[in-house]
Amino acid sequence: MSTADVESAARLVSYGMRPKQLPGRDVVYADLVRRYREDSAFKQLTNSVAAGLGLMVLDVSTQAGAVLAATDESVFEIKMDSYARQSKIRERRDTEKVLHGLVHLATAALGYPRPDDLANDTYIGRVSVEQVDSVVREACRILDERAAKAERNNDPLSDAPELEQAWRAYARRPAAAATKDGRLASDTTRGMVSRALRFLADQGFLVQVSGEQGGTYRTTPRYQVQVRELAADSAFEELLELGVVAVGDSAGTLRPSISDTL
Repeated sequence: MSTADVESAARLVSYGMRPKQLPGRDVVYADLVRRYREDSAFKQLTNSVAAGLGLMVLDVSTQAGAVLAATDESVFEIKMDSYARQSKIRERRDTEKVLHGLVHLATAALGYPRPDDLANDTYIGRVSVEQVDSVVREACRILDERAAKAERNNDPLSDAPELEQAWRAYARRPAAAATKDGRLASDTTRGMVSRALRFLADQGFLVQVSGEQGGTYRTTPRYQVQVRELAADSAFEELLELGVVAVGDSAGTLRPSISDTL
C-alpha cells in the first residue's frame, strides 16, 4: 500500500485516541471508518500501525469510532500514578488502587449486567454515584461475611489478603460528608466514585445526564466495547455472581438490588 494509505491508517488511529471524537461529527473520520470496515488490506494496515504504537484495535464502528486499548508497557497505558493525577487521588497505596479497581468494576457491571446488554449495540445503561457506591458496599458486606465464615471453619481467605484489606477499608469509610463549601469530601466513598465516573466521562465512556443521585451518567458505545473485553475477566464475573446488581426497567434504567440510601 502507498504512503498515503499509511498516513490514512495513522489518522484513523489518531482519531481513536481522541475520546470524545465521533464519526457522526466528522466526515473524514466517518470515511476512514467505512474504509476500515470494507477494505481488509486497510484494516490490516491500521491494526499494524496501532500495534507499532503499543495499541490494540478493539473495534471500529460508526457508533463508537475506533476504540483502542493500550497493551502492557505501552507508552499510552494509563498507570495508577497517571490515573491518580487525573482523578486527584491523594493516596496511591496498593489498597487505594484496589479500591478504585472495585469502583470501576462495579460501574461496568451496573452499566451492562446481562450478556444481552453487551451484545446489543443499541443498549444504553445508566449508572449513578449512589448506585455504584451502594453496590460496592453490598459486595463488601457479602465478602466480609464469607471471610468470617471461612475463619470460623479454620479456612481463612489468605489467598487474597490485599482484596480483603480493600473491601474492609471501603466499608470503614463514610459514604458521604460535605466540605465547608458544600462539595463532596474527597475521602468519602462517594467522593471516590464521583471522581471515577468523571474520569470515565473524560475518556468518552460515560456522558453525564443529570446531577441526581450524586451524578447520573449514561453509557456510550465506546464504553460498551471496553466492557466486552472486561467481561472476560474473572473478577467481573465474580462480582455479578454475588447478586448485588439487578436490572431495573426495560428502558435501561438500572438499580442496585439494595437501597440507594445508606
